[in-house]
Amino acid sequence: MAQRYPIPARRHRVEEEIRRSRFITTVGCAPTVEDARAFIQSIRAEFPDATHNVWAYLVGPPGSTARAGYSDDGEPHGTAGRPAYTVLLHSGVGDIVAVVTRYFGGTKLGKGGLVRAYSGGVKLALETLPLAERRATMDVDVIIPYAFVTPLQRMLPDYEAEALAEDYGADVSYRLRLPEERVAAFSEALLGLTNGAALIEPAEASDA
Repeated sequence: MAQRYPIPARRHRVEEEIRRSRFITTVGCAPTVEDARAFIQSIRAEFPDATHNVWAYLVGPPGSTARAGYSDDGEPHGTAGRPAYTVLLHSGVGDIVAVVTRYFGGTKLGKGGLVRAYSGGVKLALETLPLAERRATMDVDVIIPYAFVTPLQRMLPDYEAEALAEDYGADVSYRLRLPEERVAAFSEALLGLTNGAALIEPAEASDA
């Protein structure tokens, strides 16, 4: 599984009118299926009088299909949810949910028109969607002699590591958080820096 990938940075919305029907597309971040369902419910609650609230989501790295879903919400089968989902699937963005809200304007669009409207709404939202990065991180506990405190602190930015806690006793103890894929290289570099004097181990999960 990809350890880093783009995700929506925040909730984002676009709106357009197509042959008198109003289409409101809202996109957000969904790290879990529960988050996706909660997002969908929040949009339904915001637009309870809408003709349709069509939705699609993809949880996980871009292009993954293990945790995904979509719904036409009353539109003709295959004309709404699936097209919206297909756009998400090929967007290069992960952990994403989209709801396209439609207020019917009195003019039918036909099946092809619906497919274009719903997929187009998601594409339009993606064009201006603010992105963040999803990173799998790991906490490690490090114990080093005092002589290596400054060299260690200089190393941290190179490995995108941050100090969560530190304690000064007989030696210096740190709890660090860094991207999972950098842990092995960081450990090797620190052991080399300290001539093997550093102790590095995965942090125990807190009971809090």
